[in-house]
Amino acid sequence: MTTTGADLSFVHLGITIEHLPKSIDVFGFSIAFYGIIIGCGMLAGIWLAMRDARRRGQDPELYLDFAIYAIIFSIIGARAYYVIFEWDAYKDNLLQIFNLRAGGLAIYGGVIGAVLTLLVFTRVRKVSFFSMADTGVLGLILGQIIGRWGNFFNTEAFGGYTDNLFAMRIKMSRVNPAMISQELLNHKIVEQGVEYIQVHPTFLYESLWNLGLLLFMLWYRKRKKFDGEMFCIYLLGYGVGRAWIEGLRTDQLLLFGTGLPVSQCLSMILAAGAAGVLIWRHRRLGK
Repeated sequence: MTTTGADLSFVHLGITIEHLPKSIDVFGFSIAFYGIIIGCGMLAGIWLAMRDARRRGQDPELYLDFAIYAIIFSIIGARAYYVIFEWDAYKDNLLQIFNLRAGGLAIYGGVIGAVLTLLVFTRVRKVSFFSMADTGVLGLILGQIIGRWGNFFNTEAFGGYTDNLFAMRIKMSRVNPAMISQELLNHKIVEQGVEYIQVHPTFLYESLWNLGLLLFMLWYRKRKKFDGEMFCIYLLGYGVGRAWIEGLRTDQLLLFGTGLPVSQCLSMILAAGAAGVLIWRHRRLGK
């Protein structure tokens, strides 16, 4: 099948998208699909957390109150994380730090912002941090599953060259040149004068990985042995998946002076720490 002129295609799955819009116009205002999808992910996450709270006999309104603060500080955290590790792009024009429309949000920064917000929130409300975290991570992972599709509409967060079953071919004119590695240029495809790159759809890998993690957590939640166990399972499961997927990406944020992907390093640390806590707690409970 021909893909000539199409914005994007999954060449081995027979899926071709001739025109992939990045935004829609509403009453003369341009609204990015990225923002719409992130918003949908947040709402879905709040819904799932409140539903799990009812199942556990907790007050769902507590999670709604928390969500109001968490959304604000998660966005701040996601932006701060990105800016810190892309400082060279902002140091000469500090006002661009506040230009969210230009992109630049990092999921891990959002997660850190949400966890810190929960620490303060539970202390003020005098409730258990780990109990709320166990329910909150269900909403968080659902939000991540949905939110990753914002990267699809932005044609970003992809990996290096591949010709595997899920290989995604993107028109080069749609892509930020900074995300195009030399490896991708070496495998550049030209069809009737139109240039394409063919990549790992890492946004898809992460969304599917997180879906599997969520399904496991929904099955396991009635079997948990202690408060904080679901939180640890999230850190372990997401950390393992993200460590693998981050290694494929071409737009990695790097740890200062090392060339190491910061999110990959953080993923491995969190996954190892969570695994250690789970093993330790289960051994103690088994005595």
